[in-house]
Amino acid sequence: MVVKRALAESRPWLLVSLVAAISYFFVSDAPIPGLYLMLWKGLGVGFLAVFALVRHHSADGRMIGAVMALGAIGDMLIEIDMIYGAVAFLFGHVVAIWLYARHRRASVTFSQRLFALLLVPCVVLIAWALPMDRSGAGGIALYSLFLAVMAAMAWTSDFPRYRVGFGALMFVVSDLLIFARLGPLEGSAIPDWLIWPLYYFGQFLICTGVIQSLRHKDPRVAG
Repeated sequence: MVVKRALAESRPWLLVSLVAAISYFFVSDAPIPGLYLMLWKGLGVGFLAVFALVRHHSADGRMIGAVMALGAIGDMLIEIDMIYGAVAFLFGHVVAIWLYARHRRASVTFSQRLFALLLVPCVVLIAWALPMDRSGAGGIALYSLFLAVMAAMAWTSDFPRYRVGFGALMFVVSDLLIFARLGPLEGSAIPDWLIWPLYYFGQFLICTGVIQSLRHKDPRVAG
């Protein structure tokens, strides 16, 4: 009965998150008033934050909930100004780095460690090189440093690598496509088709992977 009740309480949050995120993808260019569209955009990852808080009542559960909440805020603020959104995401990356640092993998292979070490400079350099307007390249590189460290920490954490680690890499690719839209992919339809799906499903994998792992580690505080 406890398991059934927990599933009944959690699954609706994932379902409404998916419905909100997928429907936003198809209405993002519709003639909907900006405020409503901005709120609609924030609901996808916002409901993931609720899911995290409902499913694990621990400090780590609150941390991944905060990461998702800051992501939802970033999703909305970026519609006002890219810098405002980037600041919210940056704070989310800091919380995520802290969470992953609390869950270091006991044994990391040489190839896994090498990938994580190379990921950071590669992402920063690519992000810095992408925008045609070089005045913003430094800020983009700084933001990308936190993004890349977050992904590297996720990859070497003890959370499921092919959910949390892979989800973090999807987030990285999504952001690189945003920066590419300021440069070589300006006017291309590729970013429009890929940015939101990569970002949202990356966040989805991160959130559900972390929560599933936390529930296995400490079911006493699971919802």
